[in-house]
Amino acid sequence: MNKYLKLVSKIVLITFLMFSISVKGQSDEEILKSVYTKSLTNGKSYEWLDYLSNTIGGRLSGSTNAELAVQYTKKELEKLDLDKVWLQPVMVPKWVRGEKEMAYFETSGILNKVNICALGGSIATPEKGTKAQVIEVATYKALEALGEENIKGKIVFINRALQPELINTFQAYGGCSVERYAGAAEAAKYGAVGTIVRSLSSRQDDYPHTGSMSYGDLPVAQRIPSAAISTNDAVKLSEALKKDKNLEFYFEMSCQQFDDVQSYNVIGEITGSEFPNEYMIVGGHLDSWDLGDGAHDDGAGVVQSMDVLRLLKESGITPKRSIRVVLFMNEENGLRGGRKYAEVAKTKNEKHVFALESDAGGFTPRGFSFDCSDIMFSKIEAWKPLFKPYLIHYFEKGGSGADIGPLKNDDIVLAGLRPDSQRYFDHHHAANDTFEHVNKRELELGAATMTALVFLMDKYGTETITNTKEIKD
Repeated sequence: MNKYLKLVSKIVLITFLMFSISVKGQSDEEILKSVYTKSLTNGKSYEWLDYLSNTIGGRLSGSTNAELAVQYTKKELEKLDLDKVWLQPVMVPKWVRGEKEMAYFETSGILNKVNICALGGSIATPEKGTKAQVIEVATYKALEALGEENIKGKIVFINRALQPELINTFQAYGGCSVERYAGAAEAAKYGAVGTIVRSLSSRQDDYPHTGSMSYGDLPVAQRIPSAAISTNDAVKLSEALKKDKNLEFYFEMSCQQFDDVQSYNVIGEITGSEFPNEYMIVGGHLDSWDLGDGAHDDGAGVVQSMDVLRLLKESGITPKRSIRVVLFMNEENGLRGGRKYAEVAKTKNEKHVFALESDAGGFTPRGFSFDCSDIMFSKIEAWKPLFKPYLIHYFEKGGSGADIGPLKNDDIVLAGLRPDSQRYFDHHHAANDTFEHVNKRELELGAATMTALVFLMDKYGTETITNTKEIKD
């Protein structure tokens, strides 16, 4: 083990010394400064996002808007004079929301209108809607104790709020997302006629937040409609139930699931000058939900990833490895694009050494999370001084991104851009995920930060031990 620790220390020291090695006469510090300057003074990400958000709009998989986004981003990548730009076919689900949802609950003869939206993948209510008494639970796991006698014929209201004391809002979201995803399937087993799930938002407002749900292996005949309710209306409904446990809730939805349709991942590549068969990718997902225009989720990640390749070229950086931008289709309700990319890469026996994803909004970048070995992480941590002038301090081991996850193996380093997350779930999957809520400067800082990491990963490589298969104590 002493040899292992000495090796780690040696690698960190060598990496620090490498900071003084110049590329075309420039140090790493100078190159990063140039990248940030170009992004902040001549960035393209905000312009691209404007078009995706305001000219195209929401880009739900299988929709016309999603296909418009494919053609637009392919055209813009071709303008960058990359070595290759192509479309990778992928079959995706096609779910359509239909008419705007309607809902209310009735107390003492008074109708209280509430804001709901169908969850992605839900079936519709009957044509005249669904109306029934409500039973409130804090989590779907409470249904087992209640049993069919207390649930059958009722609407299950799952009222689980994000934990406000958790600083990492993604942790709070992750703790509750299972209610949205599996709640309807579980409630249906006990004879419920519908589910209403509190929106997964950290803010009290009137926006319902959609998201993917699943019926699992539940037979079609047993499936029930499921909707999200805004946080404000979840509070109102809960308070009303305290006064009247027999109140009735009505909701009406016309959503529909169609057969899969063909779509595409959009891919652009700068071919490596020394190791063209080693691939590094940077990307985000091109699809979004349909309520807003998907500016934060994940238009921001898409345009930042596109700008990485542009900034490399503008900065005169010739990468040693082939660097691809991959704009994945269907992350939101199927992850088909990420799986297809990994499947094709495996079929072609492509060696992927690094993948970086931006799918946490266009807010101020704070750093990265890495899925890699301890020894590789020690090497990466040695780069932190280079990022300090830009207030990038967060370098942690952890998750990376959903779309690059299928690439995971023992050889690849996976990373995720980590912006400030405090306001992300105010907009996530809701009608207020729109262009005006993205700050130009924050977006461009994120693009520069991603470019900086890609440059360093390419320059110094992801391998920390060469010609050594194991380290003995």
